[in-house]
Amino acid sequence: MRCQLTRLFRRDDGNAMIEFVFLGILLLIPLIYLILAVSYVQRNVYGVTEAAREIGRAYARSGDSAAAQYAAELAMHDQGMSSAELSVGWVSGGNGCHRATSGLPMLAPGEIFTVCVTRHITIPGVPSFVGARNNSVTGRFVVHVDDYRLFAQADGS
Repeated sequence: MRCQLTRLFRRDDGNAMIEFVFLGILLLIPLIYLILAVSYVQRNVYGVTEAAREIGRAYARSGDSAAAQYAAELAMHDQGMSSAELSVGWVSGGNGCHRATSGLPMLAPGEIFTVCVTRHITIPGVPSFVGARNNSVTGRFVVHVDDYRLFAQADGS
């Protein structure tokens, strides 16, 4: 009897290592994908948040929308992304970005507004029928224009 039990255990030698490696690989691949997908989304969030901040600062400082657009391009380039897919809008202070008006507002001393930058993203490796194309990230930055700032009027005065 004892001899039969030892034969049963001897037949199982080495299988634990194979099962461990197989299950390790089977569980490691989804974990690596999850880490890559989360880092992709987080990189986009950082990019649009930084773009909103830089647009708000550049526009409040210069009043030039071209300078603000260039600042957004630099912020997105820092994250390794293109600024072509950005939607830039603004809302008055205290409102949400879902009510954003396209473009940038006219500046007046003491004005408070929020710059909203939205980018539509497609999460890699997720099929489109699951909803991989319906995702967007939004960055917000509240701008307070200096109370004593003078702006040139439209007539040049």
